[in-house]
Amino acid sequence: MPELDPEAFRALLKPDAVRVRAQEMLELAHADRLLHFSIHPERLEACADYVLATIRANYPTLDIPFHARWRHFVVGGEDRWKRLDNSAHFRDAAARGRAAYDLAIVSVLLDAGAGPDWRYRDPVSGSAIGRSEGLALASLDMFGAGLFSGRPREPLRAEAVALQHLDAAALAAGFQAGPDNPLLAVEGRAALLNRLGEELERQGLARPGALFDRFVTAANGTGRLKAAHMLGEVLAVFGGIWPSRLTFAGIPLGDTWRHPQIAPGEPTEGLVPFHKLSQWLTYSLIEPLQWAGIAVIGIDDLTGLPEYRNGGLFLDSGVLALKDEADRERAHEVSSPLVVEWRALTVALLDEVGKLVRERLGRSREELPLAKVLEGGTWAAGRRIAREKRVDGGPPLTIVSDGTVF
Repeated sequence: MPELDPEAFRALLKPDAVRVRAQEMLELAHADRLLHFSIHPERLEACADYVLATIRANYPTLDIPFHARWRHFVVGGEDRWKRLDNSAHFRDAAARGRAAYDLAIVSVLLDAGAGPDWRYRDPVSGSAIGRSEGLALASLDMFGAGLFSGRPREPLRAEAVALQHLDAAALAAGFQAGPDNPLLAVEGRAALLNRLGEELERQGLARPGALFDRFVTAANGTGRLKAAHMLGEVLAVFGGIWPSRLTFAGIPLGDTWRHPQIAPGEPTEGLVPFHKLSQWLTYSLIEPLQWAGIAVIGIDDLTGLPEYRNGGLFLDSGVLALKDEADRERAHEVSSPLVVEWRALTVALLDEVGKLVRERLGRSREELPLAKVLEGGTWAAGRRIAREKRVDGGPPLTIVSDGTVF
């Protein structure tokens, strides 16, 4: 057996590899060679119009922020992070940046599908909030209460040691989860934070917020940092926390899965990278750097996020169709070729929709990067069409997840 080339596998940790393999999957769809999906490109224009209508409804002035975790901390028009920030009186921009990174990293890692029935009762407004927004608010409240800190007098931090010892019961209590308010994969979420603490300690990092200092150092002298560099660091620092994933040549490949038709004859044949949570995290780490005066460039090098809202948009709008309609009634593992096809096609089609939306608005990629199209945007449009199609507003397919992918 030939020796594996580490560089070939390390290349799968770059956003360009995500985009290239997704485009390859789209080309297979256009040739009608995929196992589970067919594509109807004539419906893409109508899909883009639906996204544009959603953007205009949500952001009439087209002043669209990035798709990031910070959006979910706004409840009833009030920015709860800003409230916490103002009351904290951080001693300097670095202290604020570390705390923001601690929060964003923990919150994003907890942001997998909540399930249709779970709700978080907001102690401030009394509102019952579900899905990503509810998970975000719950994680913010847990952060504010010091659940992730090992220092009673310094609650607004997450520490490696505290994360290692966080148990599922404490997390369930923070999420208000229980038999009458079921939250998917509580144990999986707790285990992920445990592994985060272990991985940070292994790398000599006391807290997730140490990544803020690493990025500031990398930008030293220029005041600029590439988004792709940020993703590389996120994957390097957190690559060891994902459960039961592929490793080649000693390199953990994270959110990378197999598909039999991709890259035949290449050293990385059959491997399709996504890095959904890592890219979502990277998008969410941009703004704290900007608050500290560092410009993040090349944001459009990152890809769209292959999760069920974006993917559901294309299936519900008819751009994609199942070759076997019985698959709507089955539950699918995230490792299945069907889910890998769906996610890769989502990445490629998000680029297509982004291009169409920019053309209609007369905006450049610099003026309307993909991160804003997602926020405006495709994610909201996917949620909107799901509510039109299904009473519970859930995804069009049932995915069996361990709480670390969807």
